Amino acid sequence: MFADNLFDNILINPINQGADHLHVVSGYATAAMAFHHINYARSQGHDIKVDLIVGMCPNDGLSVSNHKGFKKLVEDDFSGVFECSYIMSPPAVHSKVYIWTKDDQPLLGFAGSANYTQNAFRSKQREAMAACNANTAFDYFQHLLADTIYCKHNDAENFIQLYKDNYSRKKKQIIEQGEFEETTPDHIVGLPQVTISLLANDGTLPKRSGLNWGQRPEQNRDPNQAYIRLPASIYHTDFFPENTIQFTVLTDDGKTIICTRAQQNGKAIHTPHNNSLIGEYFRNRLGLASGALVTENNLAAYGRSDITFYKIDDETYYMDFAV
Repeated sequence: MFADNLFDNILINPINQGADHLHVVSGYATAAMAFHHINYARSQGHDIKVDLIVGMCPNDGLSVSNHKGFKKLVEDDFSGVFECSYIMSPPAVHSKVYIWTKDDQPLLGFAGSANYTQNAFRSKQREAMAACNANTAFDYFQHLLADTIYCKHNDAENFIQLYKDNYSRKKKQIIEQGEFEETTPDHIVGLPQVTISLLANDGTLPKRSGLNWGQRPEQNRDPNQAYIRLPASIYHTDFFPENTIQFTVLTDDGKTIICTRAQQNGKAIHTPHNNSLIGEYFRNRLGLASGALVTENNLAAYGRSDITFYKIDDETYYMDFAV
């Protein structure tokens, strides 16, 4: 049985034994975990495929952030490498089963308590997994596929109940106390939040860092490369996950971005798959051309020079840049 170092023992070490394709049955799962796993494997020189079945959708539904995140991984970030499907109808599936195959033949199987989430595969909570018969586990996975719908299917949102949050009670209390603004979206009322300025302390926008990190032609960088600078008052707290942990960011205009913290003390937020994604996003919001230098005047014309992050859970955030 494995009770320690689950990420390595279950999700990485089998690759060193020749496994190249992981099939997962998990009651609950997150897009941030799938991104972290595949991206980490690639950083170690391994190209793997992951097929995921999310099992508890008939009972608990699925968050909008994870549904959008799974679709983005399937269609954009890891097209042809990652597939995700949802159990459509009762009974729900609470199992956590991991089957590694090599050349489409079952090689290793594991079953236990760990959902396919970063919380389960790091030290924040105790989990245990045990080896099981790979052929039997693979048959179980294949049997469940008949009861699923792929996340990118046109009817997926008709078969699966999507929800924005689990904070309805807290939201009701805050509304009754009148401690919210009328413009606050319903699904983030009452959530922990931080507001971060995009400007430097002197009120200017740095020309070679932050949103303009890529403005270094002598280094042949993509001029869209960018990051969000976190002040010490925020990066010294646990509001955002620790370095190397991926998290999903939903934006006020309906986009989904996978982010992580980087640099010394985790003082910056960037997009690990492509450092240009944040820069492209903000230039689009500001109405600027791709790769253009962003100035404080651009932010002033837009009407806002800061952003607010709301913490939905340890792997999911909402970013507000609306005027």
